[in-house]
Amino acid sequence: MESKINRITDILRRDDGISGAMMYTEQISWVLFLKFLNDLEDSKADEALLNGQEYTYILDDNYKWSSWACPKDAKGKLDLINAKSGEDLLEFVNKELFPYLKGFKSLTQDPKSIKYKIGAIFEYLDNRIANGHTLREVLDIIDELDFHNQADLFQLSLIYEKLLKDMGSDGGNSGEFYTPRPLIKVIADVVNPVIGETVYDPAAGSCGFLIEAYNHIRYINAEENKQRELSTEQLKFLNEDTFFGNEKTPLSYVMGVMNMILHGIESPNIAKTNTLTKDIRGLEEKERFDCILANPPFGGKENDSIQQNFPIKSNATELLFLQHMMNYLKLNGKCGVVIPEGVLFQTNKAFQAVKQELLERFNVHTILSLPAGIFLPYSGVKTNVIFFDRAGATSEIFYYEVNPPYKLTKNKPIKYEHFKEFLDTWQERTLTENSWVVHVNNIKDYDISAKNPNKNEVIEHKSPLELVENIKTNNKEINDLMDEIEAVLVGKDIE
Repeated sequence: MESKINRITDILRRDDGISGAMMYTEQISWVLFLKFLNDLEDSKADEALLNGQEYTYILDDNYKWSSWACPKDAKGKLDLINAKSGEDLLEFVNKELFPYLKGFKSLTQDPKSIKYKIGAIFEYLDNRIANGHTLREVLDIIDELDFHNQADLFQLSLIYEKLLKDMGSDGGNSGEFYTPRPLIKVIADVVNPVIGETVYDPAAGSCGFLIEAYNHIRYINAEENKQRELSTEQLKFLNEDTFFGNEKTPLSYVMGVMNMILHGIESPNIAKTNTLTKDIRGLEEKERFDCILANPPFGGKENDSIQQNFPIKSNATELLFLQHMMNYLKLNGKCGVVIPEGVLFQTNKAFQAVKQELLERFNVHTILSLPAGIFLPYSGVKTNVIFFDRAGATSEIFYYEVNPPYKLTKNKPIKYEHFKEFLDTWQERTLTENSWVVHVNNIKDYDISAKNPNKNEVIEHKSPLELVENIKTNNKEINDLMDEIEAVLVGKDIE
């Protein structure tokens, strides 16, 4: 299956309408989704037949995969006479198929129905494959994939994750799509969502946190596809009433909803909205969630109209998201959130006020200090994970500093095994050279930064003569660079 997807990406890279990993992932996604939907409906029709019932297909006959994408002849081979290609295929896809699918959202008012979800996905999608023969090649390869059984669906979900990872590694704005999966798994392990609890991500992106929470609840061992025994009622709750999220950018929203459906969650409650536009004052308990897992955007600035929605005003998005999550957590609820290092140590008025509320109203039980480079290549910002419960005030904080055996780079990313000692120690608060405990009474000015007391910083003392030599060397390098720049500028003036 993976080799077929790799073939498709190679084909799409040659198409005039496609540029970059973000775009070919988007285009593979809608084709994959329609084949998945076809196989899902076939399986439901077979199941209904066995129960003596008749299944009502979501898609009309003309728009089923077997009608337009890859119609078959009597021998089960591609019907070359009726299979569209070239301009005919593009005409059908652009002028009939996509308008039909986009219209689904207006046909039903039930946001939990798969019909509504299809409309929500295609509302923000368009076919960008410019060559109809290229699209024909892609359809033929994807038609060979079979998503009728659980093992194949699981394989598909892994491959889709890889596509999203490749898109994240592409750098630029695509970083919003991908948080390293080992880190997400660790956060899910600590927060530990269980069946019957609701799970929320206010900055869902491609829904990696929600999917990992689903795997944590659904599987005894996700890698071996070993599922827990759940009742019909529990499965319905898991599928329809467990997972919630917000995402404001159209492509992230599409990828997120599609990612969840491809992982077997047919009715995820993902809204396309800017989380920070919601006034967090006066929330009722029924609006809150049992578990919150997130890696919200940070480093951005928000205007006054957005800041009015928060008791403690700040233009820093990370501070607004933190307040949002604190207010959306149910009594005894659990939260794990990635935040930039600055949130921990900054002591200006807004940061102090938010951290005061966090320590006094919530139990900040653990802070995980992440190594530099964990979000490369799209961000080098030093980050931490704060774990807190809405179960009384903070008394002491367990800190753990992750130290991988090598410097993290794009090609040498963080691994789940790098968190083993942390996962073995955080509950019992076992002290190692990487961990320590701070009592709340010892925290000054609400500075909760992770400073490992077990490590002595080595300061290299140099003689005055060595310092002078270093300054002279640096000055020489600066002068050489200035000469090169001047030569370039003079050359341009002559031209």
